[in-house]
Amino acid sequence: MLKLSKLTDYAVVALVRLGQKEEVTTSPVLSRSTGIPEPTVAKVLKILATQGIVTSQRGARGGYRLAHPLEEISIATVIEAIDGPISLTTCVDGGDCDARSTCGLGGEWDMVNAAIRNALSAIMLADMKNHTVGARLGGLHAPSVPRGPVATA
Repeated sequence: MLKLSKLTDYAVVALVRLGQKEEVTTSPVLSRSTGIPEPTVAKVLKILATQGIVTSQRGARGGYRLAHPLEEISIATVIEAIDGPISLTTCVDGGDCDARSTCGLGGEWDMVNAAIRNALSAIMLADMKNHTVGARLGGLHAPSVPRGPVATA
């Protein structure tokens, strides 16, 4: 299963909330407004600052702000800042693989990986904030998940 880390999830939430604020915001304020524990918010913001996604300001009026508008920050950028390169398998983009000689699929995962990377690059944080991800991806919607017991015949 392909699953993002909790830190990446928290980073998206924190960035969207930060994008809703005009002023410099501290990690405790961001923690209270998102429900994410303050040490985690501080850790995420520090990582995002080193990657140039947010800027930090020191001092009594210090805190963080976005380095770019939400419309210019893709989900792929956030994932790569927190978790590193988007890579479905170890053999993607020429990576090492113990089964390369017997697998027979070497390089085939590159197309799948590129499609996922391209889709994530097309989704901006503003789409997340505005609930327009489906529109950006041509009307795609998340599959509905059945709730409760499902009757069978």
